[in-house]
Amino acid sequence: QVQLVESGGGLVQAGDSLTLSCAASGRTFSSYAMGWFRQAPGKEREFVAAISWSGGMTYHRDSVKGRFTISRDNAKNTVYLQMNSLKPEDTAVYYCAARGPYSSGMYYSPSEYDYWGQGTQVTVSS
Repeated sequence: QVQLVESGGGLVQAGDSLTLSCAASGRTFSSYAMGWFRQAPGKEREFVAAISWSGGMTYHRDSVKGRFTISRDNAKNTVYLQMNSLKPEDTAVYYCAARGPYSSGMYYSPSEYDYWGQGTQVTVSS
């Protein structure tokens, strides 16, 4: 089992950058596939980015490609989401999620993940 704690959210202006972190407990973090999702008020939770257990494969939704980057440091049990050129439409609660242990590949649907963090608010003003 793994517990996830997100941090790094905040209020920023359009064009600014933020880096979200997701710290995981557990000795088998490196065997978990990880993902970032977001949920805006009144909307469904949507996929943002995914990363394989090794970090060798990543995938980002089209609307954030070239602006957001998912990465992980298995030695620190942490996954990151670097967000650049933020837009007001990026405003949401951001969640990290884990699937595993021993999950190969990447996953894009919330139903495919086993563990979730509590979320961190990102607000982008225009």
